[in-house]
Amino acid sequence: MTTLIRFLSRNKPLVGLIVLMAAVAVMSPSFLTVDNLLNILRQTSINAVIAVGMTYVILSGGIDLSVGSVLAFCGAVCAWLVAGDLSIWLAIPLSLLLGAGLGAVNGIVIGTGGVQPFVATLVAMTMLRGATLVFTDGRPITTGTGAAADAFWSVGGGYLLGIPVPVVVAAVVFAVCGLVLTRTRFGRYTYAVGGNEVVARLSGIRVNLEKTTIYALSGLLAALAGVILTARLESAQPTAGAGYELDAIAAVVVGGTSLSGGKGTLFGTLVGALIIGVLNNALNLMDVSSYYQMIAKGAVILLAVLADSRKSS
Repeated sequence: MTTLIRFLSRNKPLVGLIVLMAAVAVMSPSFLTVDNLLNILRQTSINAVIAVGMTYVILSGGIDLSVGSVLAFCGAVCAWLVAGDLSIWLAIPLSLLLGAGLGAVNGIVIGTGGVQPFVATLVAMTMLRGATLVFTDGRPITTGTGAAADAFWSVGGGYLLGIPVPVVVAAVVFAVCGLVLTRTRFGRYTYAVGGNEVVARLSGIRVNLEKTTIYALSGLLAALAGVILTARLESAQPTAGAGYELDAIAAVVVGGTSLSGGKGTLFGTLVGALIIGVLNNALNLMDVSSYYQMIAKGAVILLAVLADSRKSS
Protein backbone atom coordinates (compact mmCIF):
# COMPACT_ATOMS: atom_id res chain seq x y z
CA MET A 1 0.00 0.00 0.00
CA THR A 2 2.84 2.37 0.89
CA THR A 3 4.50 1.67 -2.47
CA LEU A 4 1.24 2.42 -4.30
CA ILE A 5 0.76 5.70 -2.43
CA ARG A 6 4.34 6.69 -3.18
CA PHE A 7 3.84 5.86 -6.88
CA LEU A 8 0.62 7.90 -7.09
CA SER A 9 2.22 10.85 -5.30
CA ARG A 10 4.95 10.90 -7.95
CA ASN A 11 2.41 10.61 -10.77
CA LYS A 12 -0.23 13.24 -10.03
CA PRO A 13 -1.45 13.36 -13.67
CA LEU A 14 -2.34 9.67 -13.37
CA VAL A 15 -4.40 10.42 -10.26
CA GLY A 16 -6.12 13.20 -12.20
CA LEU A 17 -6.91 10.78 -15.04
CA ILE A 18 -8.40 8.23 -12.65
CA VAL A 19 -10.54 10.87 -10.93
CA LEU A 20 -11.69 12.28 -14.29
CA MET A 21 -12.67 8.84 -15.59
CA ALA A 22 -14.55 8.03 -12.40
CA ALA A 23 -16.46 11.31 -12.56
CA VAL A 24 -17.37 10.85 -16.23
CA ALA A 25 -18.46 7.25 -15.60
CA VAL A 26 -20.90 8.47 -12.96
CA MET A 27 -22.31 11.16 -15.25
CA SER A 28 -22.53 9.00 -18.39
CA PRO A 29 -23.26 5.23 -18.19
CA SER A 30 -22.11 4.77 -21.80
CA PHE A 31 -18.61 6.03 -21.01
CA LEU A 32 -17.17 2.70 -19.81
CA THR A 33 -18.48 0.63 -22.72
CA VAL A 34 -15.85 -1.22 -24.73
CA ASP A 35 -16.78 0.57 -27.96
CA ASN A 36 -16.47 4.00 -26.36
CA LEU A 37 -13.15 3.22 -24.68
CA LEU A 38 -11.74 1.93 -27.98
CA ASN A 39 -13.03 5.08 -29.64
CA ILE A 40 -11.21 7.21 -27.04
CA LEU A 41 -7.97 5.31 -27.66
CA ARG A 42 -8.35 5.63 -31.43
CA GLN A 43 -9.04 9.37 -31.20
CA THR A 44 -6.20 9.88 -28.73
CA SER A 45 -3.64 7.89 -30.71
CA ILE A 46 -3.02 10.63 -33.29
CA ASN A 47 -2.44 13.32 -30.66
CA ALA A 48 -0.36 10.88 -28.62
CA VAL A 49 2.01 10.18 -31.53
CA ILE A 50 2.55 13.90 -32.14
CA ALA A 51 2.95 14.48 -28.40
CA VAL A 52 5.85 12.01 -28.23
CA GLY A 53 7.89 14.18 -30.59
CA MET A 54 6.70 17.31 -28.78
CA THR A 55 7.95 15.83 -25.50
CA TYR A 56 11.47 15.51 -26.89
CA VAL A 57 11.30 19.08 -28.19
CA ILE A 58 10.05 20.57 -24.92
CA LEU A 59 12.49 18.50 -22.88
CA SER A 60 15.26 20.10 -24.94
CA GLY A 61 13.94 23.55 -24.06
CA GLY A 62 12.20 24.21 -27.38
CA ILE A 63 8.71 24.26 -28.88
CA ASP A 64 7.35 23.05 -32.23
CA LEU A 65 4.34 24.90 -33.61
CA SER A 66 4.71 23.37 -37.07
CA VAL A 67 3.55 19.81 -36.30
CA GLY A 68 -0.03 20.40 -37.47
CA SER A 69 1.17 21.79 -40.79
CA VAL A 70 3.72 18.98 -41.21
CA LEU A 71 0.87 16.53 -40.60
CA ALA A 72 -1.27 18.16 -43.28
CA PHE A 73 1.49 18.45 -45.90
CA CYS A 74 2.86 14.93 -45.44
CA GLY A 75 -0.66 13.50 -45.32
CA ALA A 76 -1.46 15.21 -48.63
CA VAL A 77 1.72 13.89 -50.25
CA CYS A 78 0.98 10.38 -48.97
CA ALA A 79 -2.60 10.51 -50.29
CA TRP A 80 -1.29 11.67 -53.69
CA LEU A 81 1.21 8.80 -53.82
CA VAL A 82 -1.40 6.21 -52.82
CA ALA A 83 -3.89 7.63 -55.32
CA GLY A 84 -1.22 6.99 -57.96
CA ASP A 85 -1.36 3.33 -56.86
CA LEU A 86 2.13 3.42 -55.36
CA SER A 87 2.65 0.63 -52.83
CA ILE A 88 2.14 1.69 -49.23
CA TRP A 89 5.56 0.20 -48.48
CA LEU A 90 6.98 3.07 -50.52
CA ALA A 91 4.36 5.79 -50.02
CA ILE A 92 4.43 5.70 -46.22
CA PRO A 93 8.25 5.66 -45.78
CA LEU A 94 8.62 8.49 -48.30
CA SER A 95 6.05 10.56 -46.40
CA LEU A 96 7.82 9.88 -43.10
CA LEU A 97 11.18 10.86 -44.60
CA LEU A 98 9.61 14.07 -45.86
CA GLY A 99 8.35 14.84 -42.34
CA ALA A 100 11.76 14.10 -40.83
CA GLY A 101 13.40 16.37 -43.41
CA LEU A 102 11.02 19.24 -42.68
CA GLY A 103 11.66 18.82 -38.96
CA ALA A 104 15.41 18.73 -39.54
CA VAL A 105 15.19 22.07 -41.36
CA ASN A 106 13.52 23.50 -38.24
CA GLY A 107 16.34 22.09 -36.12
CA ILE A 108 19.03 23.58 -38.37
CA VAL A 109 17.36 27.00 -38.38
CA ILE A 110 17.09 26.89 -34.59
CA GLY A 111 20.44 25.29 -33.76
CA THR A 112 22.79 26.61 -36.43
CA GLY A 113 20.82 29.72 -37.36
CA GLY A 114 20.22 30.78 -33.76
CA VAL A 115 16.53 31.56 -34.36
CA GLN A 116 14.19 31.20 -31.39
CA PRO A 117 12.16 27.94 -31.60
CA PHE A 118 8.84 29.79 -31.31
CA VAL A 119 9.65 32.06 -34.26
CA ALA A 120 11.27 29.37 -36.43
CA THR A 121 8.43 26.88 -36.05
CA LEU A 122 5.76 29.59 -36.38
CA VAL A 123 7.27 30.53 -39.75
CA ALA A 124 7.42 26.84 -40.72
CA MET A 125 3.79 26.39 -39.68
CA THR A 126 2.67 29.27 -41.90
CA MET A 127 4.78 28.29 -44.91
CA LEU A 128 3.81 24.61 -44.79
CA ARG A 129 0.14 25.44 -44.43
CA GLY A 130 0.45 27.54 -47.57
CA ALA A 131 2.41 24.77 -49.31
CA THR A 132 -0.35 22.30 -48.47
CA LEU A 133 -2.99 24.58 -49.96
CA VAL A 134 -0.88 25.00 -53.10
CA PHE A 135 -0.21 21.26 -53.40
CA THR A 136 -3.87 20.30 -52.93
CA ASP A 137 -5.23 23.36 -54.78
CA GLY A 138 -7.40 23.87 -51.70
CA ARG A 139 -9.32 20.62 -52.32
CA PRO A 140 -9.20 17.20 -50.62
CA ILE A 141 -7.04 14.50 -52.22
CA THR A 142 -8.77 11.13 -52.08
CA THR A 143 -6.71 7.96 -51.93
CA GLY A 144 -8.72 6.30 -54.69
CA THR A 145 -10.05 2.76 -54.92
CA GLY A 146 -7.06 0.70 -56.01
CA ALA A 147 -5.25 -2.08 -54.19
CA ALA A 148 -2.87 0.40 -52.59
CA ALA A 149 -5.81 2.45 -51.28
CA ASP A 150 -7.45 -0.63 -49.74
CA ALA A 151 -4.22 -1.58 -47.97
CA PHE A 152 -3.65 2.02 -46.92
CA TRP A 153 -7.08 2.27 -45.26
CA SER A 154 -6.16 -0.50 -42.81
CA VAL A 155 -3.42 1.73 -41.35
CA GLY A 156 -6.04 4.14 -40.02
CA GLY A 157 -9.24 2.10 -39.90
CA GLY A 158 -8.15 -1.49 -39.44
CA TYR A 159 -7.87 -3.71 -36.37
CA LEU A 160 -5.12 -5.96 -35.05
CA LEU A 161 -6.34 -8.64 -32.63
CA GLY A 162 -9.41 -6.51 -31.92
CA ILE A 163 -7.39 -3.37 -31.22
CA PRO A 164 -7.47 -0.40 -33.65
CA VAL A 165 -4.24 -0.26 -35.67
CA PRO A 166 -3.60 3.44 -34.76
CA VAL A 167 -3.63 2.43 -31.08
CA VAL A 168 -1.08 -0.32 -31.76
CA VAL A 169 1.10 2.12 -33.71
CA ALA A 170 0.93 4.68 -30.88
CA ALA A 171 1.86 1.99 -28.33
CA VAL A 172 4.91 0.97 -30.39
CA VAL A 173 5.96 4.62 -30.76
CA PHE A 174 5.74 5.18 -27.01
CA ALA A 175 7.64 1.98 -26.24
CA VAL A 176 10.47 2.65 -28.68
CA CYS A 177 10.82 6.37 -27.95
CA GLY A 178 10.54 5.69 -24.22
CA LEU A 179 13.48 3.29 -24.38
CA VAL A 180 15.49 5.76 -26.46
CA LEU A 181 14.78 8.57 -24.00
CA THR A 182 15.69 6.60 -20.87
CA ARG A 183 18.30 4.11 -22.06
CA THR A 184 20.42 5.85 -24.70
CA ARG A 185 22.98 8.62 -24.93
CA PHE A 186 20.64 10.57 -27.22
CA GLY A 187 17.98 10.57 -24.51
CA ARG A 188 20.40 11.71 -21.83
CA TYR A 189 21.65 14.48 -24.11
CA THR A 190 18.07 15.63 -24.69
CA TYR A 191 17.61 16.16 -20.96
CA ALA A 192 21.04 17.78 -20.69
CA VAL A 193 20.38 20.31 -23.48
CA GLY A 194 17.05 21.27 -21.92
CA GLY A 195 18.48 21.46 -18.41
CA ASN A 196 21.33 23.82 -19.27
CA GLU A 197 22.41 24.29 -22.87
CA VAL A 198 25.62 26.13 -21.98
CA VAL A 199 26.79 23.37 -19.64
CA ALA A 200 25.79 20.74 -22.21
CA ARG A 201 27.89 22.46 -24.86
CA LEU A 202 30.87 22.77 -22.51
CA SER A 203 30.49 19.07 -21.69
CA GLY A 204 31.17 18.19 -25.30
CA ILE A 205 27.60 17.61 -26.45
CA ARG A 206 27.05 18.65 -30.07
CA VAL A 207 24.02 20.75 -29.21
CA ASN A 208 23.19 21.83 -32.76
CA LEU A 209 23.20 18.23 -34.01
CA GLU A 210 21.10 17.18 -31.02
CA LYS A 211 18.50 19.85 -31.77
CA THR A 212 18.40 18.96 -35.45
CA THR A 213 17.81 15.31 -34.59
CA ILE A 214 15.13 16.15 -32.03
CA TYR A 215 13.18 18.33 -34.44
CA ALA A 216 13.61 15.71 -37.18
CA LEU A 217 12.02 13.17 -34.82
CA SER A 218 9.17 15.58 -34.13
CA GLY A 219 8.61 16.05 -37.87
CA LEU A 220 8.73 12.31 -38.52
CA LEU A 221 6.11 11.57 -35.85
CA ALA A 222 3.89 14.42 -37.07
CA ALA A 223 4.11 12.88 -40.55
CA LEU A 224 3.21 9.48 -39.08
CA ALA A 225 0.14 11.03 -37.47
CA GLY A 226 -0.72 12.56 -40.84
CA VAL A 227 -0.47 9.17 -42.52
CA ILE A 228 -2.77 7.60 -39.92
CA LEU A 229 -5.33 10.40 -40.18
CA THR A 230 -5.29 10.36 -43.99
CA ALA A 231 -5.68 6.58 -44.06
CA ARG A 232 -8.61 6.71 -41.68
CA LEU A 233 -10.44 9.41 -43.65
CA GLU A 234 -9.35 7.95 -47.03
CA SER A 235 -8.51 11.48 -48.07
CA ALA A 236 -6.16 14.33 -47.22
CA GLN A 237 -7.86 17.55 -46.19
CA PRO A 238 -5.95 20.79 -46.89
CA THR A 239 -6.96 22.09 -43.44
CA ALA A 240 -6.02 18.89 -41.60
CA GLY A 241 -4.01 19.26 -38.42
CA ALA A 242 -5.20 22.78 -37.58
CA GLY A 243 -4.81 23.22 -33.82
CA TYR A 244 -3.09 19.86 -33.35
CA GLU A 245 0.07 21.57 -32.09
CA LEU A 246 -1.94 22.96 -29.16
CA ASP A 247 -3.37 19.53 -28.32
CA ALA A 248 0.12 18.03 -28.37
CA ILE A 249 1.54 20.78 -26.17
CA ALA A 250 -1.42 20.34 -23.83
CA ALA A 251 -0.78 16.60 -23.52
CA VAL A 252 2.91 17.20 -22.74
CA VAL A 253 2.30 19.96 -20.20
CA VAL A 254 -0.65 18.25 -18.50
CA GLY A 255 1.55 15.16 -18.28
CA GLY A 256 4.02 17.06 -16.10
CA THR A 257 6.80 17.99 -18.52
CA SER A 258 8.26 21.39 -17.67
CA LEU A 259 8.04 24.05 -20.36
CA SER A 260 11.44 25.29 -19.23
CA GLY A 261 12.96 21.97 -20.37
CA GLY A 262 14.98 19.20 -18.75
CA LYS A 263 12.16 17.62 -16.71
CA GLY A 264 9.45 15.22 -17.78
CA THR A 265 8.64 11.68 -18.93
CA LEU A 266 6.89 10.02 -21.83
CA PHE A 267 4.68 8.15 -19.38
CA GLY A 268 3.41 11.51 -18.18
CA THR A 269 2.78 12.56 -21.79
CA LEU A 270 0.76 9.38 -22.37
CA VAL A 271 -1.36 10.14 -19.32
CA GLY A 272 -1.73 13.76 -20.46
CA ALA A 273 -2.90 12.66 -23.92
CA LEU A 274 -5.45 10.34 -22.30
CA ILE A 275 -6.69 13.17 -20.07
CA ILE A 276 -7.25 15.36 -23.13
CA GLY A 277 -8.92 12.46 -24.96
CA VAL A 278 -11.21 11.55 -22.06
CA LEU A 279 -12.12 15.21 -21.54
CA ASN A 280 -13.07 15.61 -25.21
CA ASN A 281 -15.08 12.40 -25.14
CA ALA A 282 -16.88 13.35 -21.92
CA LEU A 283 -17.89 16.73 -23.31
CA ASN A 284 -19.16 15.05 -26.48
CA LEU A 285 -21.19 12.53 -24.48
CA MET A 286 -22.77 15.40 -22.57
CA ASP A 287 -23.54 17.25 -25.84
CA VAL A 288 -21.39 20.23 -24.86
CA SER A 289 -20.83 22.66 -27.71
CA SER A 290 -17.42 22.52 -29.40
CA TYR A 291 -17.00 26.20 -28.49
CA TYR A 292 -17.19 25.38 -24.78
CA GLN A 293 -14.88 22.43 -25.35
CA MET A 294 -12.17 24.83 -26.50
CA ILE A 295 -12.65 26.88 -23.34
CA ALA A 296 -12.43 23.76 -21.16
CA LYS A 297 -9.26 22.60 -22.93
CA GLY A 298 -7.69 26.03 -22.50
CA ALA A 299 -8.54 26.00 -18.80
CA VAL A 300 -6.87 22.61 -18.37
CA ILE A 301 -3.71 23.85 -20.08
CA LEU A 302 -3.67 26.99 -17.94
CA LEU A 303 -3.99 24.98 -14.73
CA ALA A 304 -1.16 22.68 -15.82
CA VAL A 305 1.11 25.64 -16.64
CA LEU A 306 0.31 27.29 -13.31
CA ALA A 307 1.13 24.05 -11.51
CA ASP A 308 4.43 23.83 -13.44
CA SER A 309 5.25 27.45 -12.53
CA ARG A 310 4.63 26.83 -8.85
CA LYS A 311 6.72 23.68 -8.94
CA SER A 312 9.62 25.52 -10.62
CA SER A 313 9.56 28.49 -8.25
